[in-house]
Amino acid sequence: MTLLEIHLDPVGGMAGDMFVAALLDLRPDLNAGLQAALKLCPLIENIECKLLPHHDGVLTGSRFKVHHAEHGADHPHDHNHHQDHHGQHHDHSHAGHDHGHAEHDRTRAGHHDHVAWRDIRDALNRSALDGETIRHATGVFEKLAEAEAKVHGTTPENVAFHEVGAWDSIADIVSAAWLITQVGAAAWSVGPIPIGGGRVKTAHGLLPVPAPATVHLLKDFDVIDDGIGGERVTPTGAAILAYLCKSKTAPGHRALKGSSHGFGTKRLPGVSNCLRLLAFERREELSAFNGTVAVLECEIDDQTGEDIAQAVARLRNRPDVRDVVQMPVFGKKGRMMTHLQVLADPSKSRDVAAAILDETTTIGVRAVTVERMTLRREEDSVEHAGKIYAFKLVDRPSGRTAKLEADSLASTPGAAARRSLRRLLEGLLKQKRGDLL
Repeated sequence: MTLLEIHLDPVGGMAGDMFVAALLDLRPDLNAGLQAALKLCPLIENIECKLLPHHDGVLTGSRFKVHHAEHGADHPHDHNHHQDHHGQHHDHSHAGHDHGHAEHDRTRAGHHDHVAWRDIRDALNRSALDGETIRHATGVFEKLAEAEAKVHGTTPENVAFHEVGAWDSIADIVSAAWLITQVGAAAWSVGPIPIGGGRVKTAHGLLPVPAPATVHLLKDFDVIDDGIGGERVTPTGAAILAYLCKSKTAPGHRALKGSSHGFGTKRLPGVSNCLRLLAFERREELSAFNGTVAVLECEIDDQTGEDIAQAVARLRNRPDVRDVVQMPVFGKKGRMMTHLQVLADPSKSRDVAAAILDETTTIGVRAVTVERMTLRREEDSVEHAGKIYAFKLVDRPSGRTAKLEADSLASTPGAAARRSLRRLLEGLLKQKRGDLL
C-alpha cells in the first residue's frame, strides 16, 4: 500500500503562515476549500486568505496572507522573523499579564485584546468545522497553552493568548489544522531547526530568542546555528512541529513525489527565508502475517433457529470475541446442522469455549490458534444535503479502496436511488481527499 509522508525542511525557519503556504504551494487545489472552511469558525469568520506566488530571486513558492473584512487591510502575520529584527512583530503568547501595550508594533488595526485558551477551545468546539480539523487545531493550541503555562508558572486552563490570540494567528492554526486533515499524511518529520539568536521586541519588553515558550516546544528537536540571528521559529510554528512531528528526522527508502516552498517576508542574508516541504510516497509491503486469532468451531443439530440467533448475539457481544459466523452444513444421517465459528482473543480461548458450551447445545468445541493477515483501515465521511455519510477506507496491496457503510443508505428508498446516491457520495469523497484514493 502507498502512504504519503511529508518532511519539513526549515531552511529559513518555521512559522504558522509559512507552514500553510508550503502546504498550499504543494496542493493549490485546496485553497478555495480552505477559505470556505475558515468562515465556519467563530472568531475568524470574517477573514479571507490569499495565496500569493513568491520569488525571492533564488527560489519560487508561495506566501499566505490573511485579510480581515472589517479592518480592510492585509497583514503579514505570525512572522516573528519576517520583518526587520528591531521592528518585528511577535506572536508570543502571555498568561496573567497586562495586555495594554500601545507601542506594540504588530499592525493589526489596534487589535491587541488577549483571548483565553478556554475561549478559543470553546469557539473551535462550537464551530461547524469537521471533527478532525477541530482535533488538530485544539492539539496545536494545547501545545502552546502547556508551554505558556510552564513559562508563567500557571496551568494551561488559565493561559490567555495575546498575539497568538489575535484573529490572524488563530487563522494560521485553523488553516494548518484543516490542511493537515485534507492532506492526510501518514507521517510527518522535520530536519534540524535553525535556533536563531538575539532579542525580540514584544508587548512586554525584550525577550531572548528563541522565545521562552518556543524553547519548551522545541525540547528534544535537533537544532542548528547557521550563523543567522533573529527569531527563526515562532511559538506557533514550534507548536505545529511539537504537535505534528513524531519523528524528528526523515527516514529513508521512500520515493520523492514533490516539493514546495512557503515564504516569509523578511530577507535573510545568504539563505532563502522559506520552509521547504518534501512529499514522499512509501509503499509498504504487507508482512505475511501480522497477528494471531483463536478459531473455535462446533456443530449444532438440536437447537432451534431462534435459540441459536440469541446465542450468537450474546457471544458476539463479548469483549474477547472478534467475530461470529454461522452456516448450514450436512451432518451424519443426512441431518441439516448449523456450523458455528467464533474468532476470539487467543488468551481468552478457554473462556470463550466455556461460553459456547453454555449458550448452545453442542457437547464439544474445537479450538486452534492461527496466524492472520489484516489490512490497514480508517474511517472518513462526507456531508450531502445536511446528512453525514460514513465510509470505510482500506489499504489493499493494489491500492486504497473506499466503501460506503450500508447503514448510511438504509433510509433511501429504491435500489436505483441508492445506486445513484452511492456514486454521488463516492465522487464527493474523492474530491475531498484529492489524490489519496
